[in-house]
Formats: sequence, structure tokens, C-alpha cells
Amino acid sequence: MQVVNKLLGTNKKVSMRKSNSTNTINEKQIMDRCGMAYSLSVIGGRWKPAILCRLAHGKMRYSDLRNSIENISERMLVAQLRELENARVVNRIVYPEVPPKVEYELSELGLSMKPMLDAMSEWGNMHREKQHLIIKQPLKSNNPE
Repeated sequence: MQVVNKLLGTNKKVSMRKSNSTNTINEKQIMDRCGMAYSLSVIGGRWKPAILCRLAHGKMRYSDLRNSIENISERMLVAQLRELENARVVNRIVYPEVPPKVEYELSELGLSMKPMLDAMSEWGNMHREKQHLIIKQPLKSNNPE
């Protein structure tokens, strides 16, 4: 089980495994040496891409963000937003009103990811289309009938 390290205010994950385990050492080496792996650790997962996609179009109130992402639980949305906020990719804006108004937007750092996110989206759409075409084609049999 992994938890967000709130003491340092980073997106680094603290693991329940030993700090000198082979798995922990390998993960650290990959994160330290591979920018792509590090990027995916920041934006990866089931819900973060959906959150970032919506915020790439502009500032959103919490309730609008929650309603725009089907099947995400409130607990999960809060956790994912906190991780993105700790990574300094998302800004949380709290307005001193009653009832409280909270909005989220991509930070300057988050906005700098927009070309990467757009490219990933285009590639994903292209790959999905190709996979659907491959799946729709009948399998060629080696047994002539």
C-alpha cells in the first residue's frame, strides 16, 4: 500500500516496503533516470488523465468536475486532486463564501504539460482506432477448407 508523503508536500509516494528492497531501489533508479517514467508517475492512473483533460479546458468548480467524470467516487477525486496539487500541477482556489466555493485549474506547470497531454490523447485515439480495426477483421486461418 502506498500513501502520499504530505510532510514534504511532494507527490512522491512512500511505500510500506523496505527502503533497501530491490523493488524500491529499481523504482528510484527508474524515476531518477527516466523523465517519461517520472512523468507517468505524476499523471498516471485511472482518474488523473480524466481530471487533467477537463482542467485543460479551463477552471472548474469541484462539483462540476465531479459531475463530469462518470463513476469516480468523491473520496477518489479528492485524493487524486490532492496528489496533483502536491505535484504542483493543479491549483486549488478557495473562495471565502458560504457555502464554500472551490475551483481547480491547471497551474503554470500543469499548463506546460498541455502539448504532451494533447499528443498522448491523439496517439491514444489513433491507437484505439487501429485496435478496433484489427479486432473487427476476421482471423486468417492456416487451415484451408
